[in-house]
Amino acid sequence: MAWHAPTDPCFSYEGRIDFECPEAPTFVNPCSYFRFRLGGKRAALALENQRAYFENALGVLVDGEYRGKILLHDGTSLQGETAEQFLLRLLSVEEERLSAIKGLKESVRFYDLAPFLDEKEHEVTIFKRMDSCHYFRFCGLVAEEGQLCRPDTPLPERRIEVYGDSISCGEVSEAVGCVGSDDPEGHNGIYSNSFYSYPWILARRLGARLHDVSQGGIALQDGMGWFNLPDAVGMLSCYDKIQNNPSLGERKPWDFGAYVPHVIIVAIGQNDAHPENYMAEAYDGEKAVRWRKDYRRFLGLLREKYPTALIVLTTTILGHDPAWDRAIGQVCNEMQDPKIRQFLYEKNGCGTSGHVRIPEAEKMAGEMQGFLESLGDEIWKD
Repeated sequence: MAWHAPTDPCFSYEGRIDFECPEAPTFVNPCSYFRFRLGGKRAALALENQRAYFENALGVLVDGEYRGKILLHDGTSLQGETAEQFLLRLLSVEEERLSAIKGLKESVRFYDLAPFLDEKEHEVTIFKRMDSCHYFRFCGLVAEEGQLCRPDTPLPERRIEVYGDSISCGEVSEAVGCVGSDDPEGHNGIYSNSFYSYPWILARRLGARLHDVSQGGIALQDGMGWFNLPDAVGMLSCYDKIQNNPSLGERKPWDFGAYVPHVIIVAIGQNDAHPENYMAEAYDGEKAVRWRKDYRRFLGLLREKYPTALIVLTTTILGHDPAWDRAIGQVCNEMQDPKIRQFLYEKNGCGTSGHVRIPEAEKMAGEMQGFLESLGDEIWKD
């Protein structure tokens, strides 16, 4: 058996990931992942989880197909094996590898990959199923000697970035028995899976990379929405961060030069009606006018970062007052930027009373795909 640190060139990474500590990169956003090619049946991941709420789990793809999840925290206790427990089962690790494993922090746990493997070589992807209800750090991989190699499929050239809320995260997407209706009571995050979010479905269909900078409960402005209550923080103070959850420590800035998208989807405007639906109640009132000014300011900040990107403004099919889409359309018109467009889904704001399930996310992705393809290949040119 051999130990592979996260800096091993056999690992390929994607997403807005914190590499300040290369030996333990931190994953925050949904749809972010690392991948590798692996043969043999025996392998285990060394991971450190930092939980804020919900059950925390990672997703596993084998040759691009979803195979299941790795439970990190069941909502009560941390899962996995300690280094000592793991080593008791693994007697053939070379002595220098033993030192590397023993040197890991006590909070690191080992998670067996054997249930997802056979004796054949496969491309394995470990991805963030959820938003910043937790962070995880990848600390290494133990595998059979000579069985790890770099994926042979390069990352696509097309690049998408999404700024959204729980719908863009794929929250409660696996509750397929609740299409068009409320969420299951007390779901605790168990049905959340970013692989089935409309942004990742869209990216796969278009053959594009994806940075999904989305967070459940988030609104545009601080003090609105549901994220980090009672001190709610909004997208305006999170969009430029790599770690965005104040309850999990320092909020770090993101280097926008690390990833330059061709297409940006801004899907904000649903949680903004909490605790007060002022856009519907007083469209020309002070709060509504301020929101539109802040929304325009947010678009201006994105345009400064990405001068040539197409920016698509939208919400979702989750029920909300059409005044919010009217406000977004007004700002879009006022910007007079030919590369800022508004898009409305067929059932925009009236498709469901709960989160978007897998079939609904597939339909949303199909509608957005059709819209983007109607604009031609020019939108994907640097």
